[in-house]
Amino acid sequence: MTNVTTDSRGNWGSKIGFIFAAAGSAVGLGAIWKFPYVAGSNGGGVFLLVYLACVFTVGIIMMMSEMMIGRISKRSATSALRKLGGGKWHYVGWMMVLCVFLILGFYSVVGGWAIAYVFEAVRGDILTTDGAELENMFVGFIGNPLAAMVYTLVFLSITVSIVIAGVQSGIERICKILMPVLFILMIFLAFRSLTLPGAIDGLIYLVTPDWSKLTVHMFLEALGLAVFSLSVGAGLMIAYGSYLGKGTKIVNSSLWIASLAILAAVLAGIMILPAVFAFGVDPAAGPGLTFITMPALFAQMAGGQFFAILFFLLLLFAAVTSSISILEPAVAFLIDEYNLTRKKATIIVASANYLILGIPAALSFGVFADVSIFGRNPFDIMDYVASNLLMPLGGMFAAVFVGWIIWPRIKAEVEAESSVWFAKVFHFIAAVVAPVLILAVAYLLVTA
Repeated sequence: MTNVTTDSRGNWGSKIGFIFAAAGSAVGLGAIWKFPYVAGSNGGGVFLLVYLACVFTVGIIMMMSEMMIGRISKRSATSALRKLGGGKWHYVGWMMVLCVFLILGFYSVVGGWAIAYVFEAVRGDILTTDGAELENMFVGFIGNPLAAMVYTLVFLSITVSIVIAGVQSGIERICKILMPVLFILMIFLAFRSLTLPGAIDGLIYLVTPDWSKLTVHMFLEALGLAVFSLSVGAGLMIAYGSYLGKGTKIVNSSLWIASLAILAAVLAGIMILPAVFAFGVDPAAGPGLTFITMPALFAQMAGGQFFAILFFLLLLFAAVTSSISILEPAVAFLIDEYNLTRKKATIIVASANYLILGIPAALSFGVFADVSIFGRNPFDIMDYVASNLLMPLGGMFAAVFVGWIIWPRIKAEVEAESSVWFAKVFHFIAAVVAPVLILAVAYLLVTA
């Protein structure tokens, strides 16, 4: 029984493989489409500065905390918290598993949209400057029940095929390929965006702080995006940390992962905001920037179809590197708790997720459009509960667990990887600052 679990769990084959996989978790659809429009809505440069500060303080400490929980226990969230904390702590792990299960339900739908738009870009059907036509096209597509379910299933199947192959042969191998390709595509598209007439205004907007936009609400929104973009609060980094050997330094690796996540967000801003300014589009256009506004921008560019194909391929690659990290904690949970093989655990999680959540999420804009829970369709309620409730709570509990429960056990390890001074800062942020600020973010999200 032990052999099954050990073989099924696996380990990272290299430090760079782990960094790429963890960064792939962070560099998802959120970095590509969420950062540009959130930054555009909150003053550009000043939001960027606050976001950077949040990532390199609370965000990175929380990420290190989750990784250390995983590496010490060699288990996923539920088993790790039970093993290290005892008592009722394993219920926090169950909450994290529920969180990733909910995220996978609606994330696979958006991943399916990315696949569909790669095909649409190849055909050239979305290359039009008519915003109303693009909106109707998008609404018509997501409202088509067969197309929505099929593309969701295709995206989930891609994710399953990678996770089922294992940590080294599946997750690590694909991230070593996709992450460099993803960054090359982002740099290429960012350069193209900067060559557009008037694009410099967008770049200036992104890097120039407008201090009048600095508010408590904006700070909490930047903190929320920092936590979300580093994939903390849902047990993802606990699972990834559980595959680490003692030779990998968590402090150093976390700095690399956070830096890559920030680089991706900044490149996304450079890739999108200059183009938005060049064509006179509102930088605060919202989530529609991705599937409605961007195709209209590509239609006005020389070689627009080529760049549209690259852009939606980029979205797809980012979605895949994140989705495998979302599926993995639930798979690791079944492996650790019930000694299932990786193949069996992956198939069970994916099948249950598609049938219970994936189909309702995919049909939320068509057949189930009138199905409402607290004023939200199934897709939105999954997003709301996972992103606004469970992730902040999971992040807060992970920080409290490290700062108050297992700190004596990991203090020497943190000092050995950094310094006594850094260990004190780490402890203070984990034990006091992170829980207080995350509760504030949770309050903001719930009351928004």
